[in-house]
Amino acid sequence: MPPSVLALAQIDTTVGDFAGNSARIRAQVERARAQGARLVVFPELALSGYPPRDFLDMPEFLARASRALADLAQPAEWSRGMALVVGFPEGAADAPPPSVYNSAALIEGGRVAAVGRKSLLPTYDVFDEARYFVPAPASTSADSAAAERRLGLSICEDIWNDKRFWVKPRYQRDPLVELREQGAGLILNISASPYALGKPALRERMLSTAARGHGLPIAYVNQVGGNDSLVFDGASMLVGRDGAVLARAPLFEEALVVADLETGKAAVEEGPGRARPPASPPRRDPEADAEELFRALSLGVRDYVRKCGFRAAVIGLSGGIDSALTACLAADALGRDNVLGVAMPSRYSSQHSRDDARALASNLGIRFEEIAIERMHAAYLAELQQVLGGPPGDLAAQNVQARIRGQILMALSNELGGMVLSTGNKSELAVGYCTLYGDMAGGLAVIGDLPKTLVYRVARAANRRAGRELIPENTFTKPPSAELKPDQTDQDTLPPYDELDDILAAHIEERLPFDTIVARGHRPETVRRVLRMVIQSEYKRRQAAPVLKVTAKAFGEGRRFPIAHGYRY
Repeated sequence: MPPSVLALAQIDTTVGDFAGNSARIRAQVERARAQGARLVVFPELALSGYPPRDFLDMPEFLARASRALADLAQPAEWSRGMALVVGFPEGAADAPPPSVYNSAALIEGGRVAAVGRKSLLPTYDVFDEARYFVPAPASTSADSAAAERRLGLSICEDIWNDKRFWVKPRYQRDPLVELREQGAGLILNISASPYALGKPALRERMLSTAARGHGLPIAYVNQVGGNDSLVFDGASMLVGRDGAVLARAPLFEEALVVADLETGKAAVEEGPGRARPPASPPRRDPEADAEELFRALSLGVRDYVRKCGFRAAVIGLSGGIDSALTACLAADALGRDNVLGVAMPSRYSSQHSRDDARALASNLGIRFEEIAIERMHAAYLAELQQVLGGPPGDLAAQNVQARIRGQILMALSNELGGMVLSTGNKSELAVGYCTLYGDMAGGLAVIGDLPKTLVYRVARAANRRAGRELIPENTFTKPPSAELKPDQTDQDTLPPYDELDDILAAHIEERLPFDTIVARGHRPETVRRVLRMVIQSEYKRRQAAPVLKVTAKAFGEGRRFPIAHGYRY
């Protein structure tokens, strides 16, 4: 077995499932060994799953992690002659609270031969690692007999501070410089880097710059799968000392990439006698981006539903583009037999919307039910009228319909055991064009990080992937409408979506000031109205289902604004 052959084990872990995660690690080591690898590298916190968050405050959780690591390190036939690098949370008895290290264990020779600890702790966007971890004061490298070289152990953010790549590095230290000075011949970076559109290509450029700048090869292994709002895309890679990418793992799937560091020969191992070439470089164009987003969201749905203990989904089908895309993603993620689409027409529902909802369900092959809400709506209004002394106002009457629909979906969820997937998009969540306890009801906001204009593009990708019409063409071309009152369209309340989405992107993702957004060609009164709607809707977003993050700045844990404040535009 040549010592230059190593394996990148891109696995999908579940937070807190020490037994399941350990079993995955063992299985990948056995596969790698059969392919001649001597070194197998796993993602950040692979043993505990990432991110464990406040589980790290529980001594019992850390004790289980320690026992699981000790079990992996026991001499065994499956690991004989192999070196493993596995991420785990390490209790730090010698450090003040928070007394935990984010660590990488080098397991070799029936023992934990070395432990490297994360030096740089991110605290931006969705990251809050300084809450949980102690930063390592120094980087760690260690000699490996199996790999026949000195390995530099680094963890995720440790590799993101190269001054050649960033104009303003976030940190004073560069752990790679320390590892190079210690004589490391191969940098290992175990990572749990969440997906965002464009991030795989960014990572590749960053890793190439770091390898070339330090003159060291880098084996980068990223987690894959969904954990809560975060989707991890994998895209692990081996980069040569000249910055050339020698091997890439695919996006959005578990993979074992076996590569020869000296020759650059690599393959994605798929079983005895079966392998395929490594993945191609990430492509960036509108169609490729839409396809990538579809795959990311599908993976996020599959893992969230499965890891929460569900197998099926319930979706309200309005005949509109948002619910249509959500249904396509659910069918792709869970299988068509595990998706129930429910149309709930009222007196305001158009026949074409009812027809489009039914056609979508038929095209997808999912179960479909239609439950009319007219009598329920009338009963609600009658009871409210008695209390109010007159009919409720227009907005209240509209929202009653949305809340009746939410109640129906949740009742079906209770009876049938499927998770309700809410169908609102990012544009609606941003400006509060959604109803609390109504269309916002559900366990997961599948497309809550897709602006409306991007929803259409990803929906087109769903049809292209199928090679046929899943979403009816009429759903793409008709004016979007909540259909809660006669002849209603979204643009009765909102600016055109192309204008709205540009203002929202400038404000939320680019964090541009009011005057700069106006200078992009928008009327001041429109910008002011939109920004006020964003501010006033924070209380709704705080109560929304978790949003699958696929852009640079999603609603949820990565964007934290107060509800009560006096800031105004």
